Amino acid sequence: MTPGARRQPNWAIIGIFLVLAFAAVAAAREFLMPVTMAVLLFFVFTPLRRLAQRRSIPDGVTALGVTLSILLVVSVIAYAASGPISRAMNNMPLISAQLEQKFENLRDSVSDLRDAAQRIENVGSETELPVPIRIEQGGETTIGMVAKSAPLLLGQIMFTLILLFFMMASGDLLYLKIVQSFDRMRDKRAAYLALREIEGSLGNYLGAITLINAGLGLAVGLAMWAWGMPAPLLFGIGAFVLNFIPYLGSIAGVIISTLVALIVMPDLFWPLMVGLTYLGLTTLEGQIITPYFVSRRLQMNTVVVFLAVALWAWLWSVIGMVIAVPVLVVMRVLAEHVPGWEKFGNFLAGEDPPALEEETEEEARDLIEAGAMAEDHQAARAATAPLIHETPKG
Repeated sequence: MTPGARRQPNWAIIGIFLVLAFAAVAAAREFLMPVTMAVLLFFVFTPLRRLAQRRSIPDGVTALGVTLSILLVVSVIAYAASGPISRAMNNMPLISAQLEQKFENLRDSVSDLRDAAQRIENVGSETELPVPIRIEQGGETTIGMVAKSAPLLLGQIMFTLILLFFMMASGDLLYLKIVQSFDRMRDKRAAYLALREIEGSLGNYLGAITLINAGLGLAVGLAMWAWGMPAPLLFGIGAFVLNFIPYLGSIAGVIISTLVALIVMPDLFWPLMVGLTYLGLTTLEGQIITPYFVSRRLQMNTVVVFLAVALWAWLWSVIGMVIAVPVLVVMRVLAEHVPGWEKFGNFLAGEDPPALEEETEEEARDLIEAGAMAEDHQAARAATAPLIHETPKG
């Protein structure tokens, strides 16, 4: 390689590295999921630890209080949701039969579809009767699947809380070790500022989103109670949890509320109104409330957010969808402090880019002529290169 020439990246090696990295992240999900959640929660609660430290409260006491508070909140939510969920599981055969009956009535009410289906059946056979759809009772039940996955879920929750406790109880040790890994003072200062900015950004984002989701859950619960839906508390908790998943969470909430309304309400109009109510509340939250209360600087590119949610859902299922946006917030803050990542951070940003200056016709003509002259110059150099390097023959 000639001196001064720019080294070109080996895209084949980069592609192989990315494939292996995604495979490793997917394979180690049971370990990496609680670690990632603990790290994110550590950044969120570090300002609270510093505030308690200034009031002479030991870091271990603050860490114990935070972890026990999180455990209490999770336990209360699980206890409040356990009753309606268990009743729904016990009534699952009846619910399935009612849904099947609803869709059968809907099919019978649409005469055109019924006649078309009848003609298709007559083409196949005049005597063939439609085979009723039966739900197989064999195999693993829903309760069995939940009981099978419960120990793993509880283990991951406890691992997350224990790791969070040790990280918070260590004070600023983690920050100190990260800063000491750099040699130059300028890099040490940049690393410390990046950590503090991640701490502030994640705290502001997750704090605002949690309060907004709590308000949405309260509004959804009250709306479902007003419509006479069963277990409105469960709908409120579900809206609170699902709204941490961008886009897909609100869609899932609309579908679930509409299906439940189809079971408990007589016709199609009222279930449709229930679904539209849920959709209206989530639209109001997503289009007006969240952009108003969440800092513009923390808003992300919507296309990137959707792709990130889909990618993390593929890697880590529901937990991946929850952490997708916080991970993007961390990456954007890092991009602002790592040299060469500025364009990547601008790509992640959600604010409108600055308007491009319009070129006049004269400037555009000059630019085209300059490009044409450069192409002619390169062509002339390519044509005369063999003559310049040709050696005279003896």
